[in-house]
This record gives sequence, structure tokens and C-alpha cells, in this order.
Amino acid sequence: MTASGTRVRDRARPVLPRFPLPLRTAGYALVVGLGLLYLLPFALQLVTGFKTDADAAANPLSLLPTTPTTAAYQRLFGMGRADDGGGVPFLRWLSNSALVAVLVTAGRVLFDSMAGYALARLRFRGRSLLFGFVVALIAVPGVTLLIPKFLVLNTFGIFDTYTGMILPLLVDAAGIFIMKQFFESVPREVEEAARVDGAGVFRIFWSVVLPMARPALITLTILSFQGSWNEFTHFLVSTQSAQYETLTTGLARFTSGGLGGGTQYPLKLAAALLSTLPVAALFFCFQRYFVNGANSGAVKE
Repeated sequence: MTASGTRVRDRARPVLPRFPLPLRTAGYALVVGLGLLYLLPFALQLVTGFKTDADAAANPLSLLPTTPTTAAYQRLFGMGRADDGGGVPFLRWLSNSALVAVLVTAGRVLFDSMAGYALARLRFRGRSLLFGFVVALIAVPGVTLLIPKFLVLNTFGIFDTYTGMILPLLVDAAGIFIMKQFFESVPREVEEAARVDGAGVFRIFWSVVLPMARPALITLTILSFQGSWNEFTHFLVSTQSAQYETLTTGLARFTSGGLGGGTQYPLKLAAALLSTLPVAALFFCFQRYFVNGANSGAVKE
């Protein structure tokens, strides 16, 4: 490469300011300090689960248990003694949350992708108006729909059932919007080639376009699982029996004193820690696809 070419390439590179060493050291120390401050609540949550009730109340910010114990986890998994309040139906809450989250996630991935493809590619009367309703629904606060949800569920006779917990959550306006934006970025030439080969609308969607939407589908899967796993207000108005309690409603009743007296900080924080692990594991396993899905709105040539 010639010297002139090297100079042109060097000029094209952005010149970053060079800060003095003390200033850079202070900046790194500030970033590390903010990171540790952010991680402190999670560390306290983890450590407190191995404390006794008296130790957690006397030393709430201590990162070392005075007398380490697994009594909180034993109670969560039904191994508590009668003198310490007995067991907590944590496994029932966990199974209900897992059942609802899996079914809702599968339903949203299927129905949101189908609706998004229809709004992106099919031409029918009222398509723009329908998409406007979908966007408007995203802006509606969920708390305003609590009473209408209860009335509808009660009228159809599915209040306090698994059907009432799952059915209203199977379609999500935000998921439809995400999938529509992705399908619009798919080149139409791919679909036209499949149509020339004799494929119908559903065959093109299922066999041609949907496999190309893997980043968006993984993004939708993560958001749907997280949303249904952490859902609280819907379950609050759709159930009343203890057998249908999920982790969110069960922990809410637990923290309000519904399962015994005292602070019970170790038990509460241990339950909260275990309830966050599935979503955290799902996100970290598919983090790369989630980032790609968030950027999938770019037009592909």
C-alpha cells in the first residue's frame, strides 16, 4: 500500500481523546463502584436466604451469615417443621407458573407471528385500521382492563380456572408489532419465488418466511416467557383459589403475612431468588439472539 493510501486510511479513523492516567483510573473506579452497587441487592438476597430470622432482622446488610442454615429452602420445598411454621406450597406455585408460562409463550409465538405476517403481507380492507388498533392497545395501561377482564371471565364461566388464566394472554399486541416489523424487512422476492413454485399463503409463511424469522421469534419467546412468568394483575382478577396461585400471587400473599407471622426475611428472599432464576437463565442462554432480534427491523437487501 502506498504512503498516500495509508495517510487516507489514518485520516478516516476517528481520533479518540487520550485522558490522563489519574482521570482514567478514577473513571474505571467509578464504573466498578456503580457495578458493585448494582449487584449489592442480589448479593444480599442470596446471602439472606441462608440466615436465620433473628440474624436477618439484626444484621440485614451483612454479607456473611452468623449461623448459616438452609431452613428457608427446606420450608420452600415442603420440609419445614411444625414449630417453624411448616412448609410453603412453593412447588405448587412453581408448577402453576411453569404451566402458564409455557402455554402462553407457545400461543404468543404462534398467533403473534401469524397476525404479524397477515398485517405485513396480506392485503385486505381495514388492514391499516386494524394495525392502528393494535398500536393503540399497546398504549393502554393494563390496570384499566382489570375490571372488564373479571366481568368477561365471570360471564363466560372460566373465572378461577386454568382456562381463564391462560386464554386472555395467548395474544399480545406488542408481539404482533414486533413480528410485523420483522416480516416487512423480509425481501418479497423470496415469497414470489415460492409462489411461482405453487406454494400457497400458509405454506409460504410456515416453510419459507417463518424459518427466516428466528431472531425475532427468539426475542418474542423471551419477552413472552418473561411477561407471563412475572404476570400478577391478570392472575389477581382471574383466580381466587389457592390451588391456582402462581409464584407472583403466592409470594404476594406470603409477603403480606398470609403464611405466618414475623418478618421471615430469609424465606421471602429465598423464594424471590428462586423465582428469578428461570427467566435469568433463559435470557443469558439466548442473549445473542435477543440482541439480533432487537435489531431485526433493518431492511435487508
